[in-house]
Amino acid sequence: MKLLWKLLRAHISVTQFAGFFITNLIGLTIVLAGIQFKEDLKPFFAQGDSFLKDDYIVVSKKVSALGSLVGSTGGFSDKEIQNIEEQPFVKTTGKFEAARFRISGGLKMPGTNLSFQTYMFFEAVPDRFLDIKVDEWKFNENTGEIPIIIPRSYLNLYNFGFAASRSMPKLSEGMIKMLRLDIFINGNGQRAEYKGKVVGFSNRLNTILVPASFLTWANSEYGAKENEEPVRIIMEVTNSSDEKLASYLSSKGYETEGNMLNSGKLAYFMRIIIFMVLGVGVLICLLSFFILILSIYLLLQKNSDKLKNLMLIGYSGFRVSFFYILFAVSLNLIATALSVSLVAWLRKLYIAIFSEMLPDINFSGISIILLYAFILFIIISLTDLFIILGKVKGIRNNK
Repeated sequence: MKLLWKLLRAHISVTQFAGFFITNLIGLTIVLAGIQFKEDLKPFFAQGDSFLKDDYIVVSKKVSALGSLVGSTGGFSDKEIQNIEEQPFVKTTGKFEAARFRISGGLKMPGTNLSFQTYMFFEAVPDRFLDIKVDEWKFNENTGEIPIIIPRSYLNLYNFGFAASRSMPKLSEGMIKMLRLDIFINGNGQRAEYKGKVVGFSNRLNTILVPASFLTWANSEYGAKENEEPVRIIMEVTNSSDEKLASYLSSKGYETEGNMLNSGKLAYFMRIIIFMVLGVGVLICLLSFFILILSIYLLLQKNSDKLKNLMLIGYSGFRVSFFYILFAVSLNLIATALSVSLVAWLRKLYIAIFSEMLPDINFSGISIILLYAFILFIIISLTDLFIILGKVKGIRNNK
């Protein structure tokens, strides 16, 4: 066996195979790093609102000094809403319904004698725009409990402003969800008390949301005036990063909340950049693969007489090919292992930077690149196997 291997490894070009190894290592590292980077950034683009999809945009009109002086509500007329719905990039729209009664809310701090109370406001959107469990998003008539979604900025203001200045305990999102707010409603000569339960936090909606069914009933029960034009609408669009959408909103003087368009554009461009990087990595991998195949073809061609004689004296095609298959697979394995190590090292560097910028994000592990690395290794190795066996078979058949 040693003599056979010594015979078969004649004419090996170290330069050619070193070129394959280096290019394969670079290509695999770029591909795996792009995949890992994309997975690590997923929480950043998905950290918005789990109950509000990315292609939902809240639109309002700009508040002008003249409009304020003449008493304009700045609402959307039926004609304006119809015009929005006729745009090709808009799937559907929904109106924000505002509470037409006075609301105040109170909260007693757990473990202390401290409590505070403040004026509040409620708004609602059609339930089809919210991705939340139905049993959590309905008014419980038996307990008088109202589910609420509040802006995350409210909690931040309390924790880092109010609580810090008054030496009060800070509250986490989980703790807030366990508390019950005291909700007081006044209107139409009536006064009622309910309990409020926070079921979600929003980065994109600067309002306090309650179920539409509850607010419609409460407006009819406590509301002081007739319905007015909605000052905000929510719309589902085909692509939040569409330039036509941005141009239309700008031409109409409409504004979006929470920088939704900017976030959509950022996510869109990040996806393009990542796919471009992946494309470059795949191209380099393909080039390295062709270098390997060409090198093996040249090596087999130089040893064709020896290989043919070996098969004539009884060696099988697979046994003759085994040395070249083992050589190619070994190079692939080493390049794959090194590329995974390089990606893990690079990941530590950028995770350290991102962790300071985004302390609340939980980054994924490296299991994804281990999976992709294994898949790529299997695909490349099997391809090498079939190509080498095919070439050896061709030598045996004088092709």
